[in-house]
Amino acid sequence: QVQLVESGGGSVQFGGSLRLSCAASGFPFKDYALEWIRQAPGKGIEWVAAINTYHSGGETTRYADFVKGRFTISRDNAKTTLYLQMNNLKPEDTATYFCKLPDYRDRDYWGQGTQVTVSS
Repeated sequence: QVQLVESGGGSVQFGGSLRLSCAASGFPFKDYALEWIRQAPGKGIEWVAAINTYHSGGETTRYADFVKGRFTISRDNAKTTLYLQMNNLKPEDTATYFCKLPDYRDRDYWGQGTQVTVSS
């Protein structure tokens, strides 16, 4: 079955950096687009970034406006791992971050999440 396990969260100060990882299994990793989403306390889910992959070997990335220039999504198909490099973190980035496999066999999957806390 599909498993997505996030890690790498923690507490940092304003302007700090973290690198999140998502170890994936149970599906053909290299063939599917993946996303990062987040949920802050008391708020709804926010889409953060997405990465597509193509049989030609190329890939494309997209970002929410509020993380452009600060966050970088990447993937290692050999390790079946998704990453999110987060730089210049702000207190408003405080949230639980989830990696998401959208629309696989007619449903979405995500992991248990990893907590990111940014203090001012």
